[in-house]
Amino acid sequence: MRRSRLFLPLYMLLSACVPMASSDMPTRAASLESTLPVMKTFSQPRPLPAARSNTDIARDFIDLHFQLESGRPLPRLTRFEGPIGVRVTGDAPAQLDRDLKQLLHRLRSEAALDIRQVAPDAPAAVTIEAISSAEIRRALPMAACFVVPNVTSLADYKRKRRSGKLNWAQLQQRTTVAIFVPNDTTPQEMRDCLHEELAQALGPLNDLYRLPDSVFNDDNVHTVLTGFDMLILRATYDSALRSGMDRASVAARLPAILARLNPRGAGIGTNRQSRTPRAWIEAVQEALGPGARHSQRRTAATRALRIAAAMGWQDHRRAFSHYAMGRILLISDPDRARAEFEAADRFYRMSPATELHLAYVASQLGALELTRGRPDQTLALVAPHFDTAARHENAALLSTLLLLRAEALDLTGRVSEAREVRMDSLGWARYGFGADWAVRAKLREIAALNPLKGPRG
Repeated sequence: MRRSRLFLPLYMLLSACVPMASSDMPTRAASLESTLPVMKTFSQPRPLPAARSNTDIARDFIDLHFQLESGRPLPRLTRFEGPIGVRVTGDAPAQLDRDLKQLLHRLRSEAALDIRQVAPDAPAAVTIEAISSAEIRRALPMAACFVVPNVTSLADYKRKRRSGKLNWAQLQQRTTVAIFVPNDTTPQEMRDCLHEELAQALGPLNDLYRLPDSVFNDDNVHTVLTGFDMLILRATYDSALRSGMDRASVAARLPAILARLNPRGAGIGTNRQSRTPRAWIEAVQEALGPGARHSQRRTAATRALRIAAAMGWQDHRRAFSHYAMGRILLISDPDRARAEFEAADRFYRMSPATELHLAYVASQLGALELTRGRPDQTLALVAPHFDTAARHENAALLSTLLLLRAEALDLTGRVSEAREVRMDSLGWARYGFGADWAVRAKLREIAALNPLKGPRG
């Protein structure tokens, strides 16, 4: 399993709105470049509990555990049996270790897992090896990070990659798993890899587009484990289940398990969503993946929209289809892109558990309003979403929203307030975008959206 490189983080697409300002442009953003504050991090997780019926969650559990992302069925449930030791090897930045400790604490307290970090040279069920992005791409092109069974290092993976030992479908029980994460990317990307890959090392191996509230979804909207994800992991390790159980046996025990672990889910009505056809998935992958020409992306996005409409979807998948089209049209047809983002907003509002999705849409619409010299509209669009970005621990999105607010405030003449908001954004930008040069590039990028500062300002 892997964290895909096919779907660029949605907050990065703001750069498509207008050309980037030149590096020597005399802006307030430039004046801040030599005084970047210390990096900010999220110290107190605030996940929302799962808010769907236990009947729906049971179906999700089965589809997540008994199928691979490719659609290939899995014959049995597998998990670790007994305490789980996790070690970190390679050249790991200090922030990775801090984020891992917080994640392990959440897994113990929220998912009730018996999981602990051990010394790098100690035997461990899970090895997290921190290596360069280039090494990851050489091992598995298009992956930002990935997880495989029955290996303990990248060298071990290379020796065994053509054997059947790395086949998840052949496992009877999980005993040894390795996760490969990049040590030369942003702190947020490293943390996101930890969450997604460790979750799959411990539990489900599938991703489902129909899930609006989970990291087990290839849209990459959620990047830290949600309340739903923790419930799935807790159920996975419930004493009523064990490695080797088949689909029917697990399904028979799930109602009682979920009634005990999630009593609030018994009182929620079911919302049985249709399955996601492979044709739609492939269309979205072509639209947003690498290597395709603009015309190919637009054709694929159109195909995804048609499939979504034909399926009668009124949920986040229909919204994501419009969002994908909006991203593709940002440069060539910004007015049409705006209409697509507004359509995405409408459909997201019809679906539960999409507050984070709406924050992404607001960042795009807010940026477009800023380029049109409409700061009041930008302020109104981004204002409801700061706490959402913080609750979901998305520093890049939070920083982007704050920078948009700062530029809008500048346009309304509230210069001192804008300066304070911009300074507040920079600590989050250091976590979300990483190196100082990347933070400064983001400052210039958002400043260029301001018609008074952009290339024609």
